[in-house]
Amino acid sequence: MSTISVRLPDSLHRMAKSIAAEDHVSMNQFIASAVAEKVAALTTESYLKERAERASAEKFRAAMAAVPAVPPKEFDR
Repeated sequence: MSTISVRLPDSLHRMAKSIAAEDHVSMNQFIASAVAEKVAALTTESYLKERAERASAEKFRAAMAAVPAVPPKEFDR
């Protein structure tokens, strides 16, 4: 585990402290969760970009051709 010192504007610190208290978590836990969410969002974006670069219209058409041509079930409409 690493320790870091973060400087926050007072207004942001007050808001974060208030939200952490409402969620019954420590500021450390709140900040770690916020950083984890941001990292997940950024890594997901790069993952999807990488997948898109490997995409192929030919492979897509082949996959779609394997889908049966039947109407969807009632619960899927």
